[in-house]
Amino acid sequence: MGASKPALAKAACPVARAVDVVGDRWSLLIVRDVFDGIRRFGELQRSLGLARNILTERLRTLVAQGVLETRPASDGTAYYEYVLTEKGADLFAILVALRQWGEGHLFEEGEQHSVLLDVHTGRPLRRLEPTDDEGLPVTYRDSYVLKAAEGADGEGGREAQA
Repeated sequence: MGASKPALAKAACPVARAVDVVGDRWSLLIVRDVFDGIRRFGELQRSLGLARNILTERLRTLVAQGVLETRPASDGTAYYEYVLTEKGADLFAILVALRQWGEGHLFEEGEQHSVLLDVHTGRPLRRLEPTDDEGLPVTYRDSYVLKAAEGADGEGGREAQA
Protein backbone atom coordinates (compact mmCIF):
# COMPACT_ATOMS: atom_id res chain seq x y z
CA MET A 1 0.00 0.00 0.00
CA GLY A 2 1.18 3.51 -0.78
CA ALA A 3 1.52 6.32 1.71
CA SER A 4 -1.62 8.21 2.57
CA LYS A 5 -2.08 11.76 1.35
CA PRO A 6 -1.61 13.33 4.81
CA ALA A 7 1.68 11.44 5.17
CA LEU A 8 2.98 12.98 1.92
CA ALA A 9 2.01 16.50 3.00
CA LYS A 10 4.21 16.11 6.11
CA ALA A 11 6.98 14.00 4.55
CA ALA A 12 10.59 15.01 5.15
CA CYS A 13 11.23 14.51 1.41
CA PRO A 14 10.74 17.64 -0.74
CA VAL A 15 9.92 15.47 -3.78
CA ALA A 16 7.07 13.76 -1.87
CA ARG A 17 5.63 17.11 -0.78
CA ALA A 18 5.85 18.52 -4.31
CA VAL A 19 4.17 15.45 -5.80
CA ASP A 20 1.42 15.83 -3.22
CA VAL A 21 0.63 19.29 -4.64
CA VAL A 22 1.22 18.90 -8.41
CA GLY A 23 1.82 15.20 -8.92
CA ASP A 24 -1.23 14.34 -10.98
CA ARG A 25 -1.24 14.97 -14.72
CA TRP A 26 -4.17 17.37 -14.68
CA SER A 27 -2.60 19.77 -12.19
CA LEU A 28 0.59 20.05 -14.23
CA LEU A 29 -1.36 20.48 -17.47
CA ILE A 30 -3.49 23.21 -15.88
CA VAL A 31 -0.33 25.02 -14.81
CA ARG A 32 1.10 24.55 -18.32
CA ASP A 33 -2.01 26.11 -19.84
CA VAL A 34 -1.91 29.06 -17.44
CA PHE A 35 1.73 29.61 -18.44
CA ASP A 36 0.47 29.62 -22.04
CA GLY A 37 -2.04 32.39 -21.24
CA ILE A 38 -5.20 30.35 -20.70
CA ARG A 39 -6.83 31.79 -17.59
CA ARG A 40 -10.58 31.20 -17.54
CA PHE A 41 -12.36 28.06 -16.40
CA GLY A 42 -14.15 27.51 -19.72
CA GLU A 43 -10.96 28.00 -21.72
CA LEU A 44 -9.10 25.56 -19.49
CA GLN A 45 -11.90 23.02 -19.85
CA ARG A 46 -11.86 23.32 -23.66
CA SER A 47 -8.07 23.10 -23.84
CA LEU A 48 -7.82 20.05 -21.58
CA GLY A 49 -11.08 18.27 -22.42
CA LEU A 50 -11.50 17.73 -18.69
CA ALA A 51 -14.79 17.11 -16.86
CA ARG A 52 -16.04 20.15 -14.89
CA ASN A 53 -15.91 18.38 -11.54
CA ILE A 54 -12.30 17.25 -11.98
CA LEU A 55 -11.19 20.68 -13.25
CA THR A 56 -13.01 22.36 -10.36
CA GLU A 57 -11.28 20.12 -7.81
CA ARG A 58 -7.80 20.56 -9.33
CA LEU A 59 -8.21 24.34 -9.53
CA ARG A 60 -9.46 24.44 -5.94
CA THR A 61 -6.40 22.51 -4.80
CA LEU A 62 -3.96 24.65 -6.81
CA VAL A 63 -5.50 27.83 -5.35
CA ALA A 64 -5.51 26.38 -1.80
CA GLN A 65 -1.83 25.41 -2.20
CA GLY A 66 -0.92 28.92 -3.41
CA VAL A 67 0.09 27.83 -6.92
CA LEU A 68 -2.71 29.83 -8.57
CA GLU A 69 -4.92 32.67 -7.42
CA THR A 70 -8.17 34.04 -8.76
CA ARG A 71 -8.56 37.63 -9.89
CA PRO A 72 -11.35 39.55 -11.57
CA ALA A 73 -11.11 39.17 -15.34
CA SER A 74 -8.78 41.69 -16.96
CA ASP A 75 -11.44 42.60 -19.55
CA GLY A 76 -13.79 43.99 -16.88
CA THR A 77 -16.41 41.25 -17.21
CA ALA A 78 -17.92 39.47 -14.19
CA TYR A 79 -15.69 36.45 -14.78
CA TYR A 80 -12.63 35.47 -12.80
CA GLU A 81 -9.26 34.38 -14.10
CA TYR A 82 -6.69 31.99 -12.71
CA VAL A 83 -3.20 33.46 -12.54
CA LEU A 84 0.11 32.08 -11.37
CA THR A 85 1.45 33.13 -8.01
CA GLU A 86 5.19 33.40 -7.46
CA LYS A 87 5.04 29.84 -6.11
CA GLY A 88 3.29 28.74 -9.31
CA ALA A 89 5.72 30.60 -11.56
CA ASP A 90 8.53 28.67 -9.88
CA LEU A 91 7.12 25.52 -11.53
CA PHE A 92 8.40 26.77 -14.90
CA ALA A 93 11.69 24.90 -14.64
CA ILE A 94 9.82 21.69 -13.74
CA LEU A 95 7.63 21.99 -16.84
CA VAL A 96 10.63 22.80 -19.03
CA ALA A 97 12.45 19.74 -17.67
CA LEU A 98 9.41 17.52 -18.34
CA ARG A 99 9.06 18.99 -21.83
CA GLN A 100 12.71 18.39 -22.66
CA TRP A 101 12.58 14.85 -21.30
CA GLY A 102 9.49 14.20 -23.44
CA GLU A 103 11.14 15.68 -26.52
CA GLY A 104 14.18 13.46 -26.02
CA HIS A 105 12.41 10.21 -25.17
CA LEU A 106 8.81 10.17 -26.40
CA PHE A 107 8.93 11.27 -30.04
CA GLU A 108 10.20 9.38 -33.05
CA GLU A 109 13.00 10.89 -35.10
CA GLY A 110 11.49 13.70 -37.19
CA GLU A 111 8.08 13.53 -35.48
CA GLN A 112 6.64 17.00 -35.04
CA HIS A 113 5.87 18.45 -31.62
CA SER A 114 5.42 21.83 -30.03
CA VAL A 115 8.61 23.76 -29.29
CA LEU A 116 9.31 26.18 -26.44
CA LEU A 117 11.07 29.27 -27.80
CA ASP A 118 12.90 32.18 -26.19
CA VAL A 119 10.75 35.29 -26.69
CA HIS A 120 13.86 37.43 -27.31
CA THR A 121 15.73 35.23 -29.78
CA GLY A 122 13.05 32.96 -31.25
CA ARG A 123 15.33 29.99 -30.60
CA PRO A 124 14.59 26.88 -28.52
CA LEU A 125 15.69 27.01 -24.89
CA ARG A 126 18.98 25.41 -23.99
CA ARG A 127 18.62 22.02 -22.33
CA LEU A 128 18.29 22.28 -18.56
CA GLU A 129 20.87 20.50 -16.49
CA PRO A 130 21.68 20.58 -12.81
CA THR A 131 24.99 22.19 -12.00
CA ASP A 132 27.19 22.47 -8.93
CA ASP A 133 28.14 25.76 -7.29
CA GLU A 134 30.87 26.25 -9.92
CA GLY A 135 28.47 25.74 -12.84
CA LEU A 136 29.71 22.25 -13.73
CA PRO A 137 27.14 19.62 -14.78
CA VAL A 138 25.98 17.18 -12.07
CA THR A 139 24.17 13.87 -12.60
CA TYR A 140 22.48 11.63 -10.07
CA ARG A 141 25.80 9.76 -9.79
CA ASP A 142 27.45 12.97 -8.53
CA SER A 143 24.92 13.74 -5.81
CA TYR A 144 23.26 12.19 -2.79
CA VAL A 145 20.41 12.89 -0.42
CA LEU A 146 21.16 13.73 3.19
CA LYS A 147 18.06 12.45 4.97
CA ALA A 148 16.50 14.87 7.47
CA ALA A 149 17.17 12.66 10.51
CA GLU A 150 20.80 12.19 9.41
CA GLY A 151 21.33 15.92 9.08
CA ALA A 152 20.64 16.62 12.76
CA ASP A 153 24.11 15.64 13.92
CA GLY A 154 25.93 16.07 10.63
CA GLU A 155 26.50 12.32 10.35
CA GLY A 156 24.82 9.67 8.31
CA GLY A 157 25.39 7.67 5.24
CA ARG A 158 25.22 8.71 1.63
CA GLU A 159 22.26 7.60 -0.39
CA ALA A 160 22.05 7.94 -4.16
CA GLN A 161 19.87 10.81 -5.36
CA ALA A 162 16.49 9.64 -6.65
